[in-house]
Amino acid sequence: MTKIATWNVNSIKVRLPALTRWLKEAAPDVVLLQEIKVQDAAFPAEAIEELGFNIATVGQRGYNGVAVLAKRPIEVLRTALPGHPDDDQARYLEAFVDGIRVASLYLPNGNPVGSDKFSYKLAWLDRLRRHAEALLESEDAFILGGDYNVIPDDRDVWDPDAFRDDALAQPESRAGFRRILHLGLTDALRAIHGDAPGYTYWDYQGRAFAADHGLRIDHLLLSPQAADRLEDAGVDRTPRGWDKPSDHTPVWCTLRPGPSR
Repeated sequence: MTKIATWNVNSIKVRLPALTRWLKEAAPDVVLLQEIKVQDAAFPAEAIEELGFNIATVGQRGYNGVAVLAKRPIEVLRTALPGHPDDDQARYLEAFVDGIRVASLYLPNGNPVGSDKFSYKLAWLDRLRRHAEALLESEDAFILGGDYNVIPDDRDVWDPDAFRDDALAQPESRAGFRRILHLGLTDALRAIHGDAPGYTYWDYQGRAFAADHGLRIDHLLLSPQAADRLEDAGVDRTPRGWDKPSDHTPVWCTLRPGPSR
């Protein structure tokens, strides 16, 4: 069984104690990180390598940044999402690990609606859809995991009315996400748990975690070849209750053994 997780850590330097604790306790095989917020050379690799993980990063100073951690060797395939050669934001890393193609992605937030940031978000979603189409043609088992900054529908937010004007819940954002799913991908958490909210993010403000005022914006989308191997999936809320937590918490799935690449 292979356990693959995604986690927006909201600063690897601040969250390193929580990350190493979680790696020991949850025992994932592959972890997709977002918002590492450091350049590659500043990534605290030693503490993670001591736990038996290989590391690949696409970093950026102060914001963004993604990484892949894996117990098996990592073959880096892409360090940027295709479709915009001038896009210098560190938001995408794709690799082969143990016969599975994985991508750690950090989709733009897009607020405020109507701004260039929202246009960038929608364009990024469309680029992701086009790349997913190309990946499907390869017939590889793949997982597109990360912080999508999209609330897929009203089941995925504690108060839909509070987010009507937010870029995460706009019809255009949701439509872009659905277009990716409708290529034939499987939302791992929804496939296992149906309509259960499965919140993955709680704001730091207003005691949101204690009140369970959450959002589901971190997703693992599986190709048909990966979905055929899906055994289980879930949200690990435990790290959100630790000292100095990220505002996100890990989402994971397990895959049964499959054919090698």
